[in-house]
Amino acid sequence: MSDQDYRIEHDSMGELRVPAQALYGAQTQRAVENFPISGLTMPREFIRALGLIKATAAETNADLGLLDHDIAAAIAVAARAVASGEYDEHFPVDVFQTGSGTSSNMNANEVIAHLASEELASAVHPNDHVNMGQSSNDVIPTAIHVSAALACHETLLPALDHLAGTIETRAKELRGVTTTGRTHLMDAMPVSLGQELGGWAAQVRNGAARLRDSLARVCALAQGGTAVGTGINAHPDFGAGVARRLADETKVPFRAADDYFEALSAQDAAVELSGQLRTVAVSLMKIANDLRWMNSGPLAGLGEIALPALQPGSSIMPGKVNPVIPESVAMVAAQVMGNDATVGVAGQSGNFQLNVMLPVIAHNVLQSVTLLANASRALADDAVAGFTVNEDKLDDALSRNPILVTALNAVIGYEKGAAIAKRAYQEGRPVREVAAEMTDLSEAELERLLDPQALTHGGLPGKG
Repeated sequence: MSDQDYRIEHDSMGELRVPAQALYGAQTQRAVENFPISGLTMPREFIRALGLIKATAAETNADLGLLDHDIAAAIAVAARAVASGEYDEHFPVDVFQTGSGTSSNMNANEVIAHLASEELASAVHPNDHVNMGQSSNDVIPTAIHVSAALACHETLLPALDHLAGTIETRAKELRGVTTTGRTHLMDAMPVSLGQELGGWAAQVRNGAARLRDSLARVCALAQGGTAVGTGINAHPDFGAGVARRLADETKVPFRAADDYFEALSAQDAAVELSGQLRTVAVSLMKIANDLRWMNSGPLAGLGEIALPALQPGSSIMPGKVNPVIPESVAMVAAQVMGNDATVGVAGQSGNFQLNVMLPVIAHNVLQSVTLLANASRALADDAVAGFTVNEDKLDDALSRNPILVTALNAVIGYEKGAAIAKRAYQEGRPVREVAAEMTDLSEAELERLLDPQALTHGGLPGKG
């Protein structure tokens, strides 16, 4: 860098060149130089959480009589500007940094101190003022919980509700359409498309309920534990005050952790949340694959539905259209499952009083939340909402389904039913036709007993 491109900053380790236009200082610059690992920086949601924590911490310290009100006000204004995303380009630290996330905490402290100093026209110190009553060891676990909770409440849960609602709307539309059920990918008893889609909606609703249950624990914050959980250098009421202010500002029920030693040394709540995100991913994978199978063909596959045609499907085969949205969703699900494996390994790295894989936990949990939210909306709007049903194909398969003979078990017995099914399959004939030849049941009785729509209601059709 030329003399005009940098300025000299210093920290406890000495002087260092920092880009002239950078709002951060020496400790952030050391991290930039030490960790040229991935090019991945901390997620936007995480930077937002850091800003909110620093603003509420300053205001809480002012309330407690520990920080000058003018300094606290300047810090709060600067920190909320950071939270809003105005200064994201000044947060260059790689995800794969020091395991405590100290570099990201100091990045926030330095940027906010720089902005607050300009506002006040007097020095605001990144450690003494912005980081008052705090340690990276409680700030970063708090930022993980705050960012994850906000992302779930604001993006993922609404997206899952939208997906479930879209599926439920289609389920009502299609409740009178009967299709061949399948177990082991083999023909089984009939179900309505409404019932099939209802199962998908229940998966999504249950996944959201699991997330809400986990978020009750994610809302417990480490702030106030400082370096090792004892709360050294923080006012006894500081942690509860920060949590209360965060709750008031975000409308999410944050609270101080019951045990700061657990909150600093373990990331069990984040691991639990990641596991529930994986469960949602498993549900989306199942739904996406069902849609792909139902759409397959259109001639050599099932061809029961047609997904919206969104783009050409091949660079060499004209006219080919692929199920691109379910494929995208399936890849998202695979990524989330991999992220969960990383979070699980990282969660084991709580050595004594501190977990030392905090940044990678934040990155993976927040990426999973974002991916699932976006994938859920795409699946709802670009696949579920617009697919059409090939009812002729469904009816043809139902008429030739030998498994329909199951409905006669209560009348003719299993053995006789098996013989009818085998013959119907071998001869490629409707089961009703074969049953008429092999039993003394009348046409009217067979029509009633083997009505596919009636069979979707369960019970004992032979006794009806």
